[in-house]
Amino acid sequence: MIAAREALGPNDALLLVDVQKDFCPGGALEIMEGDQVVPVLNRWIGAARECGIPIYASRDWHPRRHPSFRNQGGRWPAHCIQGTAGAEFHSDLALPDDVLAIAKGTRFDRDQLSAFDETGLAEQLARDGVQRLWVGGLALDVCVRATVLEALAAGFEVHVLVPGTRPVSEANGALALREMDAVGAILEEAA
Repeated sequence: MIAAREALGPNDALLLVDVQKDFCPGGALEIMEGDQVVPVLNRWIGAARECGIPIYASRDWHPRRHPSFRNQGGRWPAHCIQGTAGAEFHSDLALPDDVLAIAKGTRFDRDQLSAFDETGLAEQLARDGVQRLWVGGLALDVCVRATVLEALAAGFEVHVLVPGTRPVSEANGALALREMDAVGAILEEAA
């Protein structure tokens, strides 16, 4: 098993993708075992705090009539609506007070799956001197995948904390892992 403290370096950052109540058991867009990412990611949060590296956390922050919702012609049930309990980060996720939160999925004209999609995250990471990202969260085959692909395209080295992710579907999760691996992401299967 990879030891987080030994793996992290001075130009690293931890990026947690959409670990929100609506994506966990009982949520509006429940991902099977979505809450099981929390203990894994909490270990990485602890290591990041010990090493003094920044922690970023993205979240869907959808307006009530978001285009991704089925009742608006999209593919998903309504989820992570701004200001609702379902949009909150999972209550057991040990986010520090100084976490850098990224709101995405706020547009009325299209969805934003990646934490990099018109959020200014790449520019902030560059200002913070980040060169390498450690990424985990939900869902592996949707928003984690999109975030990892955009991070790689922006020139970051990306490590995917595979045990700290869960897919919407197992088949699509396997496809996403193969795709991310093929374009240069480092898959940390024992994270």
